[in-house]
This record gives sequence, C-alpha cells and structure tokens, in this order.
Amino acid sequence: MTDDLVAALRAAGCVFAEDEARLLREQARTPEELARLLRRRVGGEPLEHVLGWAEFDGLRVPVAPGVFVPRRRTRLLVDEAVAILQQLPAPVVVDVCCGSGAVAAALAARLAGRHAELHAADVDPAAVRAARETLAGVASVHAGDLLDALPGRLRAGVDVIVASPPYVPSDAVRLMPPEARDHEPRIALDGGPDGLDVVRRLAATAPAWLRPRGHLLLDLGETQAPLAASALGAEGFDVRISSDDDLGATVVVGRRRL
Repeated sequence: MTDDLVAALRAAGCVFAEDEARLLREQARTPEELARLLRRRVGGEPLEHVLGWAEFDGLRVPVAPGVFVPRRRTRLLVDEAVAILQQLPAPVVVDVCCGSGAVAAALAARLAGRHAELHAADVDPAAVRAARETLAGVASVHAGDLLDALPGRLRAGVDVIVASPPYVPSDAVRLMPPEARDHEPRIALDGGPDGLDVVRRLAATAPAWLRPRGHLLLDLGETQAPLAASALGAEGFDVRISSDDDLGATVVVGRRRL
C-alpha cells in the first residue's frame, strides 16, 4: 500500500517517489523535519537542495540552495580526464566553472595516491563557497572569471582543464524543467544566444594556460558539440567528440597542438 509520503511526492510529479521518500526519511531526524523537507520538495526545490547533497561518481557532494546540481552524465567528463591524467606523473588540473566542486572532488578520489595538483574556479560566490567546503584539503578554489581566476604561476603549466560550462541557449532556458530554471543560478545554465559564449572564451584563452599537448575537456550537450569542436579547432586544438548513450553524455576533448 502506498504511504502518504510517497503519495504526496507522486502527486507533485516526482517520478522516483519511492526512492525520494526513502532519502527524505533517512535525512530527517524528527517527524517535524521530515514534514519541512517534504514541503520544500513538493514546492519544487531540487531533491539535492532539499537533502543538502548530491551523489556524484560515488561521492556525496554538498549542494546548497542556489548552487548548480552536478549531473550524472558529467561522469563521462571525469572518465575522459582520468584516462589522460593517469599517463602523467604529476599533473596539474583545473576544474573551471566548477560549481559545487563535484568534478574536482571526483578527480581527486580517482587519482588518490598520485601527485596531482588540483585547482577549481568559479565566478559565482555561492559556487565558490560550496566548492571550498567540498574541496577543503583537496584542491585550491579560486574566485573569478574563468581562467582569469587562476594564480599567474599556473600560466603555461596546466596539463588538463575540465569544464561543465553553461551551454543552454538563452531563449531555451525558459523551456528547462522548473527545478533547474527556478532554483539553479542562471549563470550556470545560460550559454548565450547559441549556448557557446563561454565555450568560445575558454577555447580562446585555454592555450595560454596549457602546456604543449595539454588538454581542454568540455561537458556539453550533443547539439552543441560539433560547433564547440570547430571553435577549439580554430584555436589550435586537435579535437575529438566522446559520447556515452547510457549516461546521455557528450564531451568534447581538445588537445593543444603546440
């Protein structure tokens, strides 16, 4: 028999109501707290914001209200980066547009025991606060606009830059699910008229920060990938596109030619 919590979640349109009910019960310490959490979820807040964490690549990453929720599909970005980084003895890695710091945290976990130097950066103060909590003792987190946030000593010394940049065309943001549209920061979603404003800026500025043969990896939508690949190619990268149908993921991988 369906209990009241599951029924309320189903009525609010939660597809995985049983799983969400279990997580809410595990999170709440009292019946009153459970009722508060349920009201927030039924009111449309993302489950991750209600719980205070998101599961990503086997980790629980803190996610506060107003911070971009890491997507499961972004695991492909981590997979592609790790495949490159495992070939390097002491890599320097930057997670730009880092949001909660989930990608950098996953990379740190996957590279445990290796001498990797990790950095993360975001322009959104809420994201920077979240990333500093997530990455305390793991990576240096910098506040600022894209790669300009990084300390100058890293210029021409980075092996891999990973990014989950905003890539939704401005006119399409209104068509996104309300959980994202109404509760995640617009700056983390809106990629400009065709969704590639930030991608083009990263393609243009990344070569100055990368070592020769260094890599820029971008977590993007399938429709943006070919145009993004062209943008990277125009800036001196050899490019390939990686996809995973099970994850619904697309990653553009660029390697600096010089």
